[in-house]
Amino acid sequence: MSLPPPSASAKLSAPIDLPLVRRRFGEPRRVAESDFLRREVSARMQERLALVKIAPREVLDAGCGEGADLPVLQKRYPEAQVIGLDGAYGMLAKAADHQRGAQTAMNRLFGSINKWLGSGPNAGGPELVCADFARLPLAANALDLVWSNLALHWHPQPDRVFAEWRRVLRVEGLLMFSCFGPDTLREVRSAFEQIDLAPHTLPFVDMHDFGDMLVNAGFSTPVMDMETITVTYQTPQRLLEDVRAWGGNPLESRRRSMMSRSQYQRLLAAFEAMRKPDGKIPLSFEIVYGHAFRPVPKTTAAGESIIRFERPSR
Repeated sequence: MSLPPPSASAKLSAPIDLPLVRRRFGEPRRVAESDFLRREVSARMQERLALVKIAPREVLDAGCGEGADLPVLQKRYPEAQVIGLDGAYGMLAKAADHQRGAQTAMNRLFGSINKWLGSGPNAGGPELVCADFARLPLAANALDLVWSNLALHWHPQPDRVFAEWRRVLRVEGLLMFSCFGPDTLREVRSAFEQIDLAPHTLPFVDMHDFGDMLVNAGFSTPVMDMETITVTYQTPQRLLEDVRAWGGNPLESRRRSMMSRSQYQRLLAAFEAMRKPDGKIPLSFEIVYGHAFRPVPKTTAAGESIIRFERPSR
């Protein structure tokens, strides 16, 4: 499968070390402490999804991680085939463990009657696939819904990801995603400026640039909005632990050397200076939400215009 040529928006993509991202997220225990934010954002996305009237036959969770959203999507669309996809094999292995555990519990609950309850097309649970967001092992027009929760910002070429997601969606299929925006971890950037000028966080893409990418990829009427979620900490050390659990700094241009003792003390002092009147240290997350549909084509593959005539009502 060939990828589309880079577009003007490619310059907005960060120089992310994608193999490093996969290794870090391939250790579920390493990132487990940060899952509370993914669950909160997922719940807010589900509220948005409830307002869209669709009945998908095939659903993709792109960046499914340990698979927490898979049973939620399956419950919302019980007749659909749900697919969980992630670039980190370790996460998918954990998702498979959760899935086997759920099936075992179901077997214990229903006993012999399970042969009837489990006779449908989704009896085995969601399918799990390890692949790159921009190179999906799926045919064109294969899906009705692509769902992605706090995963897109880890890919170095989101413009190509959008093009690929459009390829696998059917006409009038829905894309719904969330990701981090530019103000995410701004306190971390500010604190590290006391140490050096090297980048210590991703330069997360702006909401409006994501909207432009969606239009360039061929989606119609993208809807973008954002909100800020602030998490507070008692100590700078605990804050930094969570930053590492969220993926840390996977930039190819990241600093490779260790901080000296004096640099580390200056870093802690910078965080201490951020304490609010309640004694807590804040950490900001700009959450970008987006959804868009794959539109009905206006031209044929040969470039001929498609004109639709509506039969007048009587």
